[in-house]
Amino acid sequence: MKNRLLFVCLGNICRSPAAEAIVAKMADEKGLNLEVDSAGTSAWHAGERADRRMRLTARERGYNITSISRPFIPSDFEEFDMIIAMDDQNYFHLREQARTQQEVEKIFRMREFFKDQSFDHVPDPYYGGADGFNQVIDLLEGASVNLIDHLSKQEG
Repeated sequence: MKNRLLFVCLGNICRSPAAEAIVAKMADEKGLNLEVDSAGTSAWHAGERADRRMRLTARERGYNITSISRPFIPSDFEEFDMIIAMDDQNYFHLREQARTQQEVEKIFRMREFFKDQSFDHVPDPYYGGADGFNQVIDLLEGASVNLIDHLSKQEG
């Protein structure tokens, strides 16, 4: 059975495309059958590539971000098994769009999979410097290992 995961942040140009690329690579390396995508709670950057700084930072760390920004749409609830928000603002925005309890139950926070519990969200690096982009990759790598382990146990 293929698990379908959707990662969601605000503009879908930094955090969620990075999560998509990291999880896709880790799943492939583990032989896990996943479909991954990303979206934003806003359509501000629809049709754009991920932020150049995030693509560069990810590439330096061995990840290839190829996604094109798109907004989250209600039919995503039907298409995906897990919808994973990068922060509480995204999480509550998704919950407001859910039409049924079954859809609500598909929504998770990325922090639920963090190894380092000193963070309660994936911070948006957009207005910061290079350190912020590296921090996002660090957080997402740790969380992705736990997420992949969680999904592997479900398949097993």
